[in-house]
Amino acid sequence: MTKFEATLTSLNAHWVPQWYDDAKFGIFIHWGLFAIPGFASRSGSISDAFREHYDIAVALTPYTEWYWNAIKVPESESAKHHREVWNNAPYESFREPFLKGLAQWKPGEWADLFATAGARYVVLVTKHHDGFCLWPSKVKNRHQANWTTERDVVGELAEAVRARGLRFGVYYSGGIDWTFNREPLRTLADFMGSVPGGDYPAYAEAQTRELIERYKPDVLWNDISWPTGLKAMLRLFADYYNTIKDGVVNDRWMPQSLRTKLLRFRFMRRRVDVKLKPLMKKTRPQGITPPLPPHCDFRTPEYTTFKEINPRKWEATRGMSHSFGFNRRDTDADYESVETLVHSFIDTVSKNGNLLLNVGPRGEDAQIPSEQVSRLEGFGAWLKANGEGIYGTRPWTRAEAKTDGGIEVRFTAKGGTLYAHLLGTPPQSFIIEGEDWPTIGGAICLNREYIEVKVSKSGGLRIELSAPLESAPAHCIRLGPQPSP
Repeated sequence: MTKFEATLTSLNAHWVPQWYDDAKFGIFIHWGLFAIPGFASRSGSISDAFREHYDIAVALTPYTEWYWNAIKVPESESAKHHREVWNNAPYESFREPFLKGLAQWKPGEWADLFATAGARYVVLVTKHHDGFCLWPSKVKNRHQANWTTERDVVGELAEAVRARGLRFGVYYSGGIDWTFNREPLRTLADFMGSVPGGDYPAYAEAQTRELIERYKPDVLWNDISWPTGLKAMLRLFADYYNTIKDGVVNDRWMPQSLRTKLLRFRFMRRRVDVKLKPLMKKTRPQGITPPLPPHCDFRTPEYTTFKEINPRKWEATRGMSHSFGFNRRDTDADYESVETLVHSFIDTVSKNGNLLLNVGPRGEDAQIPSEQVSRLEGFGAWLKANGEGIYGTRPWTRAEAKTDGGIEVRFTAKGGTLYAHLLGTPPQSFIIEGEDWPTIGGAICLNREYIEVKVSKSGGLRIELSAPLESAPAHCIRLGPQPSP
């Protein structure tokens, strides 16, 4: 076993383990006190909020998990809601109803659902920006008393998902903790400059090391940035890799520097805002792509994807609606359809990515909403039929094509076999456009059923099915010879 040192040369030699590259599909879980109010602005996506309402954008994001900050900004929709519905009760008052609901939680039922959905790993938010911990941490928070669960949510879920053959990872909000920095955040510069100093860096590192020691997470998923300097961060990575031989870390580990520390001063943030506000309107960004830190195993674009095959492993992260945390205002129409989610997933895999699809359970009864359950079940049904062309695959020489009828096609490859994923239902005879096709045998795998076809490479790849296809979110076709029984 390679022993890693706390240097970039050593750490950057770490290879992404095969299990993670093969897995393709993981479940993200945002669950905490914020799931009791379950409320956020309906100003559109997070990109819309920063583009159209920059001056108070952080308080108008669709993320319900940012509720504590939103209610500190009096003119926000959340603050109005909090006055009218919760009578301006302290955010801390949500702890008791959450703990009461936790008594109904059955981690085995969640794990069964995630396995049925076809997920190969699960990443739980152990502490979000509000600082509330879902495990009985022994690291004392001197700024907020009783700010953990008594029940070991992290440990119980880790045991449940691993018992079903899934990997387990932990999310930790390293860059932000509102129990250490209670200043209301309005603009993007406010958000960037809100990383706490003082005793917070030591606290965050101690908690992260506690998570590693207790739960041996296969994925170490930090958010926003990291509160220590580079040297301490590299020591943490080296210790993690030396403890978890096939663990992975994401890309949201930008260490603190003089530049980031200057943003703690209000006058510096206002200067940055002057530059960022027109830029956000002009560029019309879609989602969030974190900056590349000194070291990571995979990138994490949020509510967006990479448009081309990326040589570096990546993971698209998103909710089923605009929010990660549970939103009481969401109706079935606010959630993406199974078809849309499957199409996005296939596109991601064809370009060297995994999908980390979020669930946001309710707070009062610890249940996953039926709208989310039905989508996970639909996702799982599609993967059960078509997973051969997903799990363990790698990108082909190109990711995209179209049929002569305009249906989008994505490609994956595995062991010399090429898979074509049709993002729609084609007619019985169609052509996949493109040149330089590999040698293809006389049969295809269609939803794991082998059907004789006629294949021609003149003017594209002509496929004539022996029977029409039934409607489905997508169709996976195995281009190659029929394997032996």
